[in-house]
Amino acid sequence: MKRSLAIVTFVISKRKESPVKSRSNLALVLLAAIMLVAISTAAQQSPTAKQLVGTWTLVSETLEQGGKTTDYFGASPRGVMTMDRDGHFARVITRSDLPKFVSNNRQMGTSEENKAVVQGSIAYFGTCSCNTADKSCTLHVEGSTFANWVGTDQKRLFTLAGDELRETVPTPSTGTGKSLAVWKRVH
Repeated sequence: MKRSLAIVTFVISKRKESPVKSRSNLALVLLAAIMLVAISTAAQQSPTAKQLVGTWTLVSETLEQGGKTTDYFGASPRGVMTMDRDGHFARVITRSDLPKFVSNNRQMGTSEENKAVVQGSIAYFGTCSCNTADKSCTLHVEGSTFANWVGTDQKRLFTLAGDELRETVPTPSTGTGKSLAVWKRVH
């Protein structure tokens, strides 16, 4: 940006114009520079809920707990998140290696099958509001497979770079530690 401003200033200074016209041109150049700085600053701010609109797929989710980092939902988690223009969201995250139920009936799972599914998946939905000052979003959970979250607000810290959303979860459903989810925009 400095180089562009210098080139424009140089071109104007080489032209033979009246002092009034030169001042007008200089004022225009300064106005353009101020606008470029404002646009650049706005682009570096944290995203708003509107910028999160779309469909996202989970790339990874790790859990930091007791000094250790683990793949929260296994090495190849599956997940999808959708966000609409009105701030409504829905998320489903599962391990890729969830067991199939021998009975082929989800209401007839063994205790081991049920435990594996509960510990290896989570789904929740609700509304979202963002605070650009502290780079956070608050998920107002209306329904969840983890019933303890229903009716609560879940704060998430995030950064958005292109089509990658990095989300820090300071209060994961494990009750301790913190998790980092990486999402990629599908559309």
